[in-house]
Amino acid sequence: MNLSKPKINALLALALFTFAFLAAEFRFDINVGLLAGAERVVIAQGFILGASVLGFIGYAPLLGLARRKGHSLAAVNAAVPIAILGLTQIQSPTGPLALEILGCVAFFGLGLLGAAAHRAFSLAFQDDPKLATGAGAAYAAGILMQFAINLLDCGGIAELIVLGTATIIISALSATTQEANEGPSPIINPFAEPSHALAKQACWSIALVMILACLFSTLDNVVTFSNAHGTIAVQTWPRLFLAASGLAAGLIFDLAERRYMGLVMFGIAVLSTISILAVEAGADPNLGLVVFYLSSGFFVTFFTATFTQLAPRMHAPALWAGMGRAANNVCAFTTSGISLALVTSDNVALIMIGALVLLVAACAAFVAAGLFRLPQTEQEREQLAKEALAAPTIEEQRQAFIADHALTPREVDVLIAVTQDERPLKQVAEELGISMRMVQRHLSSIYQKTDTQTRAGLAKAFPSA
Repeated sequence: MNLSKPKINALLALALFTFAFLAAEFRFDINVGLLAGAERVVIAQGFILGASVLGFIGYAPLLGLARRKGHSLAAVNAAVPIAILGLTQIQSPTGPLALEILGCVAFFGLGLLGAAAHRAFSLAFQDDPKLATGAGAAYAAGILMQFAINLLDCGGIAELIVLGTATIIISALSATTQEANEGPSPIINPFAEPSHALAKQACWSIALVMILACLFSTLDNVVTFSNAHGTIAVQTWPRLFLAASGLAAGLIFDLAERRYMGLVMFGIAVLSTISILAVEAGADPNLGLVVFYLSSGFFVTFFTATFTQLAPRMHAPALWAGMGRAANNVCAFTTSGISLALVTSDNVALIMIGALVLLVAACAAFVAAGLFRLPQTEQEREQLAKEALAAPTIEEQRQAFIADHALTPREVDVLIAVTQDERPLKQVAEELGISMRMVQRHLSSIYQKTDTQTRAGLAKAFPSA
């Protein structure tokens, strides 16, 4: 993997978000169990997951508002005090109600930070063949950080300081990566494909993540319920399998340019269904826990890679980059009560039927989202080669672009100069033999005619040689 500084920043931001989110969730669950009993943990967990969804979805409109006001970093910076305020109460709870209210505040802030971190990752790894590997590596690193914190048992003020520092770093790294890859351009992407097929794929991908999340939420609640009762310890050695599976998932998904990703994830869905049935049928809870963690790492890497690679092609990239995590959390939030009822009902037959129905629904969603795509056949490659030969050349595309936007000869000179590389406008002016002000005037005219607002956007629109 070719790691530039923006990519390293994006990986670290996503890893720290994973760590902060899971560590705060774990501490919240423990305190709810102590103050309100084990039965309340799953319901309270649903509240905070719902609050995080509001943060994930709310980030894009808040970012748009902040940019219209001329404060592009306000949205991600404001998330830090919100998250820290709630985390303070999670670490030092005064009562069940206050714990749940401030927990929702904390996870709303973490949702905002998560959306920013996913957007930064999507920007840094756009069109990168190792995108899934990066997603898996970031997730594994976050899990290992949480494992270390739990192993050291540093609760109270020490854990609060660590989590607070993590939120600040997430904010800074996300903002830096965004500025390096996107600049001060609007959150709306004017070059998004107006494709019905793309919109269909995005919607079915959301449905798929929600269906798969339903499969996982039941077993997750079994784990949470058992952990609250002290039957198993979530923070011990089985959690290492979660980190290993996340990293392995990224490496496997990236094979053949992610063409096998859907098929591999379907196999994992089958494995997850089997693990649900096995645990409910009386298998060793620790064995079920290991299988669950192995499957969960693949699932998280899958929905992270799916939406971060989809986001740059959508009209609102800042909204779509974190949509996988949002869809997962909203499903966990809406099904927590039903899942808890199933877990405590001892109705094994009903759980088995439900799991199998979800597996069939997941299969249908995989097909509808186009995720069962296999590598190209020889005939398909030949057809693509013929289409490539028939396609217009870069020079023909450039001439069509110039004609379509009615650019003047001097504007064409400026356009070619500013899209070749990132050299300063002063240097462009010297090479063209005109003043800096004239370059800026021509560039403003080009932006207006081509409906772009930045050099990066202009370079993306103008066919490259």
